[in-house]
Amino acid sequence: MSIKKVMKQNIWNNNPIAFQVLGVCSALAVTVQLESGLVMGLALTFVVAGSNVIISLIRNLIPHRIRIIVELAVISAFVSILDLLLQAYYFEVSKTLSVFVSLIITNCIVMGRAEAFALANEPLPSFWDGIGNGLGYAFVLAIISGIREVLGSGSVLGFKVIPESLYLLGYSDNGLLLLPPSAFIILGLLIWCFKTLGGAQGEE
Repeated sequence: MSIKKVMKQNIWNNNPIAFQVLGVCSALAVTVQLESGLVMGLALTFVVAGSNVIISLIRNLIPHRIRIIVELAVISAFVSILDLLLQAYYFEVSKTLSVFVSLIITNCIVMGRAEAFALANEPLPSFWDGIGNGLGYAFVLAIISGIREVLGSGSVLGFKVIPESLYLLGYSDNGLLLLPPSAFIILGLLIWCFKTLGGAQGEE
């Protein structure tokens, strides 16, 4: 499968959140602002791509009975590196994401790709599979967090995007979109859109 097909498959046709309903907890918890959503998406992409490569390289050396332990050890190493990098260079974002960075270790997307793909494929395809699934996850997080930040705070990445003239006409930010239930509703609508449009494309 070509890189283009892998990307299209994982970002759109078989998105890990929209179609497989994986990694939903973090999608609901870290999407109040676009910045945190993007960083979380890129963080998971780094971990899943890196761990896929390492697991693929050592796949013939891993005893079958302890493969889950080995996978967790590799993933934990990448998460630890990521956490230190965020604390060193993006400390404020690191505080915002808090425990959710550490929980990447048990994220179903990361474990699922290691178990289902990296253990059975060469390093290069495993790398692109990780990139595709990570970007698919990041894509959904960006949509949810962008909608919530624009309609809930009137801004994107800290910059005001709602004209002041609208506020003078009576427009006000919807604070409900900053609460966790709104993320659940938006995610549900996104899953419906993905499956409707994806199904239509599949039929063609």
